[in-house]
Amino acid sequence: MTRLSDTQLVILGAAAQRDDRNVLPLPGSLRGGAAQKVIGSLLKRGLIAETVTDQLAKADPALNRIWRNDEDGCAILLHVTDAGLAAIGIEPEQTHTTPAHKTRKPRTGTKQAKLIEMLRAEGGATIGEIATALQWRSHTIRGAMSGALKKKLGLTVTSEKDEQRGRVYRIARD
Repeated sequence: MTRLSDTQLVILGAAAQRDDRNVLPLPGSLRGGAAQKVIGSLLKRGLIAETVTDQLAKADPALNRIWRNDEDGCAILLHVTDAGLAAIGIEPEQTHTTPAHKTRKPRTGTKQAKLIEMLRAEGGATIGEIATALQWRSHTIRGAMSGALKKKLGLTVTSEKDEQRGRVYRIARD
């Protein structure tokens, strides 16, 4: 049986009780370098694993739900593995598990990627400019911005009135 510290036992035990097996939030007093050391040890031993999501939310120490962000800004969560459950004496079949987050990277060359590129450009883009570039109708563009970009990807889309161009949309920079 794997020898674990009291802190590691608390972390794995708490994660095993969560439906999504998320390791976070960590115990209140475990922060900074100590948290890095404990998590690093559990990762190295295969008792927990990182899960990359398609969510673009930033890691927030106050909320303590997202471990870190990858180079594309996607959130990385930590979850207890079956080996981690076995290390604390829990059979993986006994826990209620939800499907792990799919690891998705946005594909390049898609219309959604082109929309994001246009909205991140220096001057932003109008509905007309997007419609011409993507051959979409205005209602499709508005739906993509509110659904796929705002709700699904967590991006902040802003708009402002420009006297020459009309309403210009942009993805807010963090």
